Amino acid sequence: MTEFNYEKEWNSHNPWSFIPEKLNIGYASSDAVCDRGLGDRAAIYWENSKGEKRKLTYDDLRRQTNKFANVLTKLGFGRNDVLLLRVGNQVEFYICALAATKCGGIFIPSSTMFREKDILYRCNDAKVKAIVTTPQLVDVIDAVRDEAKTLEHVIVFDYLGETTTNPRHVKYDVEMAAASDEFKSVDTDNGDVAFVAYTSGTTGDPKGVVHYHRYGLAYEYLANYWYNYDTPDVITCPAEVGWLLPVSSSFLFALHRGMSIVLYHELGAFSPEKWFELFATYGVSVFIGTPTMYRMLLKVENAETRFDISKWREGVSAGEPLTPDTMEQVKTRFNISIRDGIGMSECMVYAHNCVGMPVYPGSCGRPGPGIVINLMETPDEDEESTGKLVPVKKGDPGVLCVKIDSHPGMMKEYLNKPEATAEVFRDGWFYTGDVLREDEQGYFWFIGRADDVIKASGYRISPFDVESALMSHPAVFEAAAVESPDPLRDKVVKAFIVLRPGIVESPELTKQLQDHVKNVAAPYKYPRKVQYVKELPKTQSGKVKRKLLRRMEFEGTPYQI
Repeated sequence: MTEFNYEKEWNSHNPWSFIPEKLNIGYASSDAVCDRGLGDRAAIYWENSKGEKRKLTYDDLRRQTNKFANVLTKLGFGRNDVLLLRVGNQVEFYICALAATKCGGIFIPSSTMFREKDILYRCNDAKVKAIVTTPQLVDVIDAVRDEAKTLEHVIVFDYLGETTTNPRHVKYDVEMAAASDEFKSVDTDNGDVAFVAYTSGTTGDPKGVVHYHRYGLAYEYLANYWYNYDTPDVITCPAEVGWLLPVSSSFLFALHRGMSIVLYHELGAFSPEKWFELFATYGVSVFIGTPTMYRMLLKVENAETRFDISKWREGVSAGEPLTPDTMEQVKTRFNISIRDGIGMSECMVYAHNCVGMPVYPGSCGRPGPGIVINLMETPDEDEESTGKLVPVKKGDPGVLCVKIDSHPGMMKEYLNKPEATAEVFRDGWFYTGDVLREDEQGYFWFIGRADDVIKASGYRISPFDVESALMSHPAVFEAAAVESPDPLRDKVVKAFIVLRPGIVESPELTKQLQDHVKNVAAPYKYPRKVQYVKELPKTQSGKVKRKLLRRMEFEGTPYQI
């Protein structure tokens, strides 16, 4: 895709034409790939931090998913039954999720960091019938098993030399050894439900985002423009598969396409040195990461000469807006032009930087061809919304809305939450809550969440603008900007700052940083308050919890994570 005419592509391509009416994503991501002659190709390269390694070909994946589909069928699992996965970055996640969809069932990704209340809530909300986990993670499930009203089976696979001895558990390895590797997948449509991903909401219970079998193919259509994938590509996303980004970017779409996935099960924090080793070992060509991951990769001295990263050709960022300084450093050191994009659990990606088009650092790009988006006015914070959406003038900030019937990756609903669904499905549009502006070239620029935008001294200030300016200073590693109460000005900008190693906080440094923001962003955007912290509070997906920081400010709560 060397020459790219955006308007021509947008007008001539319909994302729905890419998706067959009959589709079982489990079959399409394993058996169908083998039918295309790719059975011997590596589907998954797996390692863990203990040095253990595995490799599954597509034929291995076909046989293993069929085996587990037979195990599930034996346990009475069938159409619309729900399987929860609490395994971390394990090959079994891929096997079990695909097997569930082959049975006509539904899978739920979940984080290994969830506690009892998190697991119990998901079990009862989604009517979970079975759970797959490891001996190291099963205690949390056992603690709430009898309170989970529909839970019938806890399936445990051997890991790190441990095996379950609890007679109430189903032994995965024993059942798999006895199961047939032939299975006829249940006939499903592209509009049948395949999985539910729970959002990490800041208020109220998590919302279960219901997605269809077509989700992976919708992402595949957009990814063709975002990072111009090819079947021989080796793709990876370090995030835990309990989060939706790797489910979309390095699972369903990647397997359906016949790519090879590098999966690393890390027992601890993200290790940038190890990831450069993985780049070299497996020839990673496409890397999907969060801005924090890119910043950590940049901290590895001389990585570009110490490790063979010659196969790396595409860098994609998601989760949080990517600051221009990070993009420029990655380009300078690794010769990778990161293409940022923006989306959310409910509708995957809705805008991104396309291959073959100029990349403007800080912009999240343009809508994928065929995806209709518009910026709508937001009600004043003291007014009650009528639900009526009105487009803003070009150049003005507004809440980005996606035309529901234009995006095949759009969710069906929030599970068991019709009122919450109605709040975001308005007049045929999905109301994202993300505030953006569109420039004269049709590129979109993220300002913040509707409730993250800082209103200080009569100005509406993007936290991203303040954070980007701060992180362009050599002393700053990370920053978060929020509103803070002020007796004189009512509200002012406050910055929470993580300094780079070896940098010591001081009043002089604070003044330098404030002046830097005045010069780089605008005088009215500088943080009148600055607090230095060791780390920023983040969600499982790596997003900074600005709402938490803002709430702490207005409640007068001391900073804590």
